Amino acid sequence: MDQIKTQVVEYANIAISYIRQPEVLFELGLVILLFLPAWLLSNRVEPVLEQRLRGISGMPGLLRVLAAFLRRLEWLFYVILLGIAYLATTAYGWPTENHLLYVVMLLAGAWLLIRVASKAIRSKILSKLFTIVVWTLVAISVLGIADEVATTLDDIGFTFGNVRFSVLRILQGVVFVSALLWAAFATGNFLDRRIQKVEELTPSLRVLLGKVLRITLVFLAAMIAMQSLNINLTALTVLSGAVGVGIGFGLQKVVSNFISGIIILLDQSIKPGDTITLGETFGWIRELRARFVSVVTRDGREYLIPNEDFITTQVVNWSFSDRFVRLDVPFGVSYDSDPHEVSRIAIEAAAGVDRVAASRRQPVCWMTEFGDSSINFVLRFWIDDPQDGLTNIRGKVLLALWDTFKENDISIPFPHREVIMRTPVTVVD
Repeated sequence: MDQIKTQVVEYANIAISYIRQPEVLFELGLVILLFLPAWLLSNRVEPVLEQRLRGISGMPGLLRVLAAFLRRLEWLFYVILLGIAYLATTAYGWPTENHLLYVVMLLAGAWLLIRVASKAIRSKILSKLFTIVVWTLVAISVLGIADEVATTLDDIGFTFGNVRFSVLRILQGVVFVSALLWAAFATGNFLDRRIQKVEELTPSLRVLLGKVLRITLVFLAAMIAMQSLNINLTALTVLSGAVGVGIGFGLQKVVSNFISGIIILLDQSIKPGDTITLGETFGWIRELRARFVSVVTRDGREYLIPNEDFITTQVVNWSFSDRFVRLDVPFGVSYDSDPHEVSRIAIEAAAGVDRVAASRRQPVCWMTEFGDSSINFVLRFWIDDPQDGLTNIRGKVLLALWDTFKENDISIPFPHREVIMRTPVTVVD
């Protein structure tokens, strides 16, 4: 640590003595003052370019890059002004050493390009981390102190067993592992998107292949990273034992849901796009994940149901082998009505509703019982789009029955109750 402090003090003294030179002070003043006109130019030009940018359509990738440049237009003007100042001082011959202008120009240009490139990363935290790390590496390289910084970081470390860990080695490992994992995830997502477009495969098989590919790529990336960092794989036996204990104590549900998800994908009991009923939840399956199934209901709510529930409980799959399903609508009419006529006009009314698949199978109407105050029927019809809802089609059929019964003077009875009020008799002695 004393050596590091000595080096820091030495570098600080060199920097102070360098800045005190008149030529360097002049360059430093230019570096500070040139940012003001760059900022003013940006405020003038940015609104004009923004109006033109809004007129571009159909190229979202180009728009994203241009918008990123537009928000940092002052840095572009700053780099241009620094370049002009560098060329002018070089042509004039004073300062004789205008190295500071050149370095700041390179660093400002690198900052602009790196900030624009970081916008390709969706996560804000990862985007900022990428910007800081890459720009720091570029700055060290431009300043020419890469070897000194590497030596200093390599001197800071500790020994664990027979292996010595230094800050430099840890940083290199983090960068290398991060790059490998990012490449594995990016490649897995790309291959998954390609697989989802193969129409010859079933939806469940597409999801299964995509998950297997991504898990395999991540596993290979982890193995390559550990081998590159000279980590003994036999040491993972202790880690696997700890993971086993963790599973035994608190990760049973996680592992159960993961295994259940694999079983669901293999037996294809449910797949994306299926219409299902689980308990009181009715909706269509949007996505199958490693731990849960995303089910979207008719009211727009998205339920994340654990995979285990689809294995251990009863699931109604309205479109497992065929989307052609039957619905029942019970109703009753008065005893003054002709049951044969009621059955005929009920079938005609149901067949006239747009979603009823009367062309594939005609609706039927059966009398079920003689009720207390009505003749009871059940109207059965078929639909081939259960994902569009069940309550709404039942409601349309009931409205069609109501209109038809009104036109044919068929009444729908309701229970009557007779209430007899008795007055108590007063006995006179």
